[in-house]
Amino acid sequence: MELQDEIRTIVAALPAELSESKGVFSFEHVVAERKMFFCRQKLVYSVKFRIDDIKKELTFSEMLKETGFGLGGGSDSEMSPGFGFQKSTYKTGVGPREETIEERSTLFRKKYSYTFDFSQLRERIKAAATAAGYHFIYKLMM
Repeated sequence: MELQDEIRTIVAALPAELSESKGVFSFEHVVAERKMFFCRQKLVYSVKFRIDDIKKELTFSEMLKETGFGLGGGSDSEMSPGFGFQKSTYKTGVGPREETIEERSTLFRKKYSYTFDFSQLRERIKAAATAAGYHFIYKLMM
C-alpha cells in the first residue's frame, strides 16, 4: 500500500477527511465541544503534512485550536461575549518558541473534557512513514 493511502486509512478511522492542495495534505478533527446558552466552542486538532517522494521525507505539522461563536457571559473561564484570540510565544535564545501541542492540550483540558491522544495518531503516521522507507520530520505549525 502506498504511504498516502496508508495515512488516508489512519485518518478515516478518526473520523476525518484527508484533503490535498498543492502537495500539502491536511485534515481536521473536532476533539471536544462546549455548548452554553447561545454560545458554542470547539476544540479542533489540525494536521498538515507534505510527502516528498524524491527525498523520501514526510514533513508533519499539527496544531490544536479553539473556535467559537455566539453570545454569552461569565468570567474568563466561562463563555464570554464577542470573540477572543490567544497566541503563546516563549523566548529561548535566538528566536521565539511556539508552545507544543502537549502544552496546549494541558491548557485546554482545564476547559474541555476529552480523551483524544494526539501522540498516538502522530506515532501511527510516523510508523507508516518509516515502514514505507520515509524519514519523518516534525515541524511546528505557524
